[in-house]
Amino acid sequence: QVQLVESGGGLVQPGDALRLSCVASGSLYSFTGMGWYRQAAGKKREMVAAFIGGSTTIYGDSVKGRFTISRDDAENTMYLQMNNLQPEDTGVYYCLGSTRNGDSWGQGTQVTVSS
Repeated sequence: QVQLVESGGGLVQPGDALRLSCVASGSLYSFTGMGWYRQAAGKKREMVAAFIGGSTTIYGDSVKGRFTISRDDAENTMYLQMNNLQPEDTGVYYCLGSTRNGDSWGQGTQVTVSS
């Protein structure tokens, strides 16, 4: 099973930007779908951004226009560029890779937006 490892989280102020990375232990082509999810304290995990059907991207309503998902297949890495971060973006961010045999989740990276 391909392993996923996130990095890039941290403590930032409102309006700042961060870029998260998700490195896979194998080829990204092994996944039928990939995406970023987040979970705030006391809340359910929610989809932030995802690739579906290859290169088609979808975004959660709260991040549209601020976040951008991308991938570098040569580096087996998926990214999430997050601009104009707001306190409500605080949470643990996870990357997900889906295959016909099941889902693989990373361990998560904490993003905290606070003044």
